[in-house]
Amino acid sequence: MLSFRTKGYNGYGVKYSPFYDNKLAVSASANYGLVGNGRLYILTIQPDGNITNDVFFDTQDGLFDLAWSEMHANQVVTANGDGSLKLFDIGLGEEGRFPIMQWREHSREVFSTTWNLVEKTMFASSSWDGTVKLWTPQRKQSMLTLNTTKPHLPNNCAYQVVFSPHNPNILMSVNANSHIQISDTRLPNPEVSDFIGHNGAETLSCDWNKYRSTVIATGGVDKLIKIWDLRMVPTSDNKQLVTPKAGPAPLNQLIGHEFAVRKLVWSPHDGGELLSCSYDMTARVWRDQTDAATRGVQGGRLTRHGLGKVFGQHREFVVGADYSLWGEPGWVTTTGWDEMVYVWDSKRL
Repeated sequence: MLSFRTKGYNGYGVKYSPFYDNKLAVSASANYGLVGNGRLYILTIQPDGNITNDVFFDTQDGLFDLAWSEMHANQVVTANGDGSLKLFDIGLGEEGRFPIMQWREHSREVFSTTWNLVEKTMFASSSWDGTVKLWTPQRKQSMLTLNTTKPHLPNNCAYQVVFSPHNPNILMSVNANSHIQISDTRLPNPEVSDFIGHNGAETLSCDWNKYRSTVIATGGVDKLIKIWDLRMVPTSDNKQLVTPKAGPAPLNQLIGHEFAVRKLVWSPHDGGELLSCSYDMTARVWRDQTDAATRGVQGGRLTRHGLGKVFGQHREFVVGADYSLWGEPGWVTTTGWDEMVYVWDSKRL
């Protein structure tokens, strides 16, 4: 296990570089993100196991998430508490202390950002203002705005948005009203599916399975991780989409966390493994053994099978996690409000 302390700043997001096997980016906020500055850290894992800080960038408001550019190895976009997104270039030296681009269209905190893994000129953001926006670094304005708020569901917060790794035009968002929404940006009406995911509890996190194109996972305030097959949920051709009364049955439900599931990530190496982190101060590795033809839940009961390893080194809320794309499968990183970034091997824990 390797570690680095973001002294004075509480971690919110951490991501491995898609270009270098030893680089991490960390988004952090002073005073737990309630008030004060933010800081973006660029870290290097040295051959001797030490983690060093190459450069950092200070912002006037807290940072809640980040995404590495899929086009340029030195660029990172951040989600900011003042409603902006900022693009930093870590290769500019002292000149890089300021963002090379910034966008201000959201009216409230930007809580997540994600880069398109297929169409690498695009990234997306979700905000507490209830909108999801698509962007490109070549434009000063957003390309598309999706409103996740419904007339019967006001004051919504879009907690996370994720592009499908299988189709560059499909994205998923989850929100405070427990809804999971799938959108296709090619359509005049982009929303293709909208269903209740966590029995009315806030849905905080989501991710797309890297190997099964119709399988997703979501985590919520109800402490559950749910695995879904999108072929089994309502679509825009179904009247249930208008005012859904109850969610469809998930493929699997995983129980183990003692508080809300704040972040989850499917493994890029194994279609049956995912990593989660929670307000219970742990990160956990799970095995999802269901497939498209098999349901892991019978009669709505929760299943305990699937829990692999529990990482309990953090001493505060764990809110950021990511898998390494490099080397032996199993290396992951986590960060949290205890000002710590850990790199650990989920296979040998």
